[in-house]
Amino acid sequence: MNGEPTNVQQADPTDIADNKAMAVLAYILFFVPLLAAKQSKFAMYHANQGLTLFLALVAVNIVSSIIPIIGWLIIGPLANLGLFILAIIGILNAVGGRCKPLPLIGGFRLIQH
Repeated sequence: MNGEPTNVQQADPTDIADNKAMAVLAYILFFVPLLAAKQSKFAMYHANQGLTLFLALVAVNIVSSIIPIIGWLIIGPLANLGLFILAIIGILNAVGGRCKPLPLIGGFRLIQH
C-alpha cells in the first residue's frame, strides 16, 4: 500500500505533463479540454469532473433561488462555498497529476474518456 486511495486512476506521465494546464482549465471552463485535448485521458478525466461540478453548481443555484429566504441566505451561499472548495480540490489534483474523484460528486461519469 502506497497510501493512495484505491479509487485513484493512473494516467500516463507523458499525458499528465503535456495536458496539466488543460486539466486545471477544466475546473474553470470544462468545455475547453473537450475541444482542445480530446485525445488526453488525463484532461478528459478532469473535464468530466469539471462538468459534474458545473452541473452541481447550476442545480444548487436553481434550487436555492426557488426556496425563499432560507435558500437565498443560507443554502445558496453555503452550497456555493462548498462547490468552490471542490473546485480548488480538483485543481490541486490536476496540478498534482492525480486522477482522483472529487468528494461527493466525483463518482459521476458524464464524459466517456
